[in-house]
Amino acid sequence: MKICILIPVYNHGEAIGIVLNGVLPSGIPVVLVDDGSNQECAEKLDFLTRENQKQVSLVRLPLNEGKGGAVMAGMRAAQEMGYSHVLQIDADGQHNTEDISKFLETSRRYPRALICGCPVYDESIPRGRLYGRYATHIWVWINTLSLEIKDSMCGFRVYPLTPVMELISSIKIGRHMDFDVEILVRLHWQGMSIVSIPTRVTYPLDGVSHFRLWEDNVRISQMHAKLFFGMLLRLPRLLARKIRGYSNLLSR
Repeated sequence: MKICILIPVYNHGEAIGIVLNGVLPSGIPVVLVDDGSNQECAEKLDFLTRENQKQVSLVRLPLNEGKGGAVMAGMRAAQEMGYSHVLQIDADGQHNTEDISKFLETSRRYPRALICGCPVYDESIPRGRLYGRYATHIWVWINTLSLEIKDSMCGFRVYPLTPVMELISSIKIGRHMDFDVEILVRLHWQGMSIVSIPTRVTYPLDGVSHFRLWEDNVRISQMHAKLFFGMLLRLPRLLARKIRGYSNLLSR
């Protein structure tokens, strides 16, 4: 395994330095993706890359492509650099960087699995966002016929690159806030194991959220509808997998 840390950044000039300071002690190489940020943030990313050039690389997108677009661009760059896995973490400081070692250790134990954070929230999370997350979780459980995915929206996760890159090169994946959910469901459909790790999450360090209430909720609703019909097409295979799973449990 060869792992790097991937951080998509869009106008988080205030928080990214603190996040990077929490990430660098892991000793793992870092790939920053500048997703068309403003000049202030872009200059901050240039400075951080120069200051930590032995450990930090910068991928710059000329235009904002959305979180999913930035993550996929970072994954392509990481694969070209020879990495087998990427640990994705958000740039706004909501994720607990102290848990990086726990994610990496779990990924080394299950190298073919997707390691996904399961948030433990404090009082900083807006109630509306919390309830919206549970609505998405329910749709994910329906669309996978499984409760294996404990949380489908947390951006703190470790991806094995080869199957992920094969997936995103074969089908159009959402490029915005719908990315984190859709790729989980599609990888689950392909039989990838999902391992969940509890991790503390706060909202957010710099007060900047790029979640667009109406636009992103409409986009996510459309994604759930698309995935639902995709689940119906895969229903025989998903049911057969569940039956095999029950049979294996009974035979133990």
